[in-house]
Amino acid sequence: MKKISTLKIGQEISFSGTIYTARDQAHKRMVEAIKAGKRLPFEIKDAIIYYCGPTQTPKGKIIGSCGPTTSLRMDEFTPLLLAKGLRGMIGKGKRSKEVRDAIKKHKGVYFVTYAGCGALLSRYVKSVKKIAYFDLGPEAISKLEVKDFPLIVAIDANGRSIYDKD
Repeated sequence: MKKISTLKIGQEISFSGTIYTARDQAHKRMVEAIKAGKRLPFEIKDAIIYYCGPTQTPKGKIIGSCGPTTSLRMDEFTPLLLAKGLRGMIGKGKRSKEVRDAIKKHKGVYFVTYAGCGALLSRYVKSVKKIAYFDLGPEAISKLEVKDFPLIVAIDANGRSIYDKD
């Protein structure tokens, strides 16, 4: 991926590499682990988290439908994860002022991807492995290897947002 600092709002990119799926309950557990001084289930520094809970995997497929979920639900947990080195997030929708400020402070980036197209997005996933919080079912943390995954920069490292009206 290009250097985070060079990405601009509205820019479309194709990402190839590792992303981790995590939703509400996984975020809550990760923040609780950080506060308790415990290790996280993956290296958070420079990681990208995809707000996604894939559906059941159909026979002969690598993964089920894997579209983005509403990012706002993760906002209470995001500033701490960014402070610990999280570099990027993928989801849909606006983010709170606190998250936007944390993205700017820690030089992260927030991407959106195509909502309602989970079956299409699954085609970009080349491998998947559940790695933590298995009891959460589809919301367990999974490590995905993706190729040419379509992303749009929604908030850049300078805190500028595609949702601003100016």
